[in-house]
Amino acid sequence: MPSSTNSGPSRRTVLRSSGLLGAAAGLGFASGLPAAADELSSPEPARTGREGTMTNVPFEGFDEVRVGLVGVGNRGLGQARRWAAVSTVTAIADIRRGQAEQAADRIVQESGQTRPAIYANGEEDYLNLLKRDDIDLVYVATPWEWHHPMAKAAMEHGKHVVVELPIAPYLNEIWDLVRTSERTRKHCMLLENVCYFRPELRALMMSKQGLFGDLLHGSGGYVHDLRDPYMFHGAYYPEGWRRLWHTRMNASHYPMHGLGPISAAMDINRGDRFDRLVSIASPAMGLALYREENMPPDHPSWGEKYISGDRNTCFIQTVNGRFIRVEHEVTTPHPYTRRTTLVGTRGVWDENLGIYLETLGHNNHSWRSFGSEFAEYDHWLWKDIGDSAEEYGGHGGGDFISIFRTIQLMRLGLTPDIDVYDSAAWCAVIELSEKSLTAGSRAVKVPDFTRGHWEEERQGLSRDRPESSEQVKVAATGRRGARAGG
Repeated sequence: MPSSTNSGPSRRTVLRSSGLLGAAAGLGFASGLPAAADELSSPEPARTGREGTMTNVPFEGFDEVRVGLVGVGNRGLGQARRWAAVSTVTAIADIRRGQAEQAADRIVQESGQTRPAIYANGEEDYLNLLKRDDIDLVYVATPWEWHHPMAKAAMEHGKHVVVELPIAPYLNEIWDLVRTSERTRKHCMLLENVCYFRPELRALMMSKQGLFGDLLHGSGGYVHDLRDPYMFHGAYYPEGWRRLWHTRMNASHYPMHGLGPISAAMDINRGDRFDRLVSIASPAMGLALYREENMPPDHPSWGEKYISGDRNTCFIQTVNGRFIRVEHEVTTPHPYTRRTTLVGTRGVWDENLGIYLETLGHNNHSWRSFGSEFAEYDHWLWKDIGDSAEEYGGHGGGDFISIFRTIQLMRLGLTPDIDVYDSAAWCAVIELSEKSLTAGSRAVKVPDFTRGHWEEERQGLSRDRPESSEQVKVAATGRRGARAGG
């Protein structure tokens, strides 16, 4: 494999060995962003005697994983068949009985499993699902305001929990989930599917092989016109739940897709961490304009005042001097893009343009397609189960890969790829961006959710393929596969 020709010490090594890293950060001009004002910093609570770090804490190991699904609307219903392909779905909760029944029907028809129990007697019936003793993992796919109470309750009932984005939108809720995980010894994980997309994993593996040289900066985001049908026309239930967040916070509401893959490449919480953040935003005009031109006068949106800028851009500096730019725009006409880039001293990958690496002989200032000619660098997950990913689908197979991997890690008794500290750091950008904007785009300090453990090396998305004969495989027939050899 080609490797980086940069054999000198990394910038991080130089700074640490000379004692300059902490001094530069303290002066506030280590690599560009101003120092975060003390009054804008969020308190980092000390651990109590009942709380201990969840870094390097593995799953218990399971012969099979039994899953409870909470929320089977637009997102959860599509994911139900993927959970049933690799696990046993024992129960489903949703405030609409018909929706829960539809998900149960789909699971029985496609997997042949026993019909899951249904919990659909109001908003609190999910708590009865959590009392069951035949659930190991709870999957939460509900409106954002429910993520914190549902994830916390799942852990307090002795279940691991995986949550659609975000785990929570507010810092106090995020801290509460971190501390609940540390107290209950149950994992709380973000189901960040983009981290498992084929191009993102390919770029990750190439970066770990040194092909990018020393990483300098990256970007990512969520630029997606959600006005029709998601914001106004009933694709979500209740219809306006996501639109209403634009009346509550002027913020980067959905930064996780952009942050996840770049954070993995930069070893965030595994030798580096987010340090400070600055946010800027455009005026909030898109939703009001769309309402004026498309919605009838009796539509409930006419009582709403939108305050969240149509475009939000955050700059996040890491302790080691790198930076990440995060984009969010969902209320204007725009083709979908995540705007992902990864830049090092030896070249660049751009989601929309291609790749250019000196380590691979690229020297004519022309982009190379990042297609099948780079398949040799694919993550072993795509090499192992790419066919099943394509069959079960979900954003090109990334949805299935993320679910498959969650169950695989639980069965093998390994640590999560994306743990509660990763989930917390990525989701904290939501309220931190609001804090920065409220203070006139001043820098805000990013909490250290690991409370000092970020400097420790530990495994994540780029870890080696497991050698255990207990590795889970998925049969091409659509049934849950038997265990297959490594």
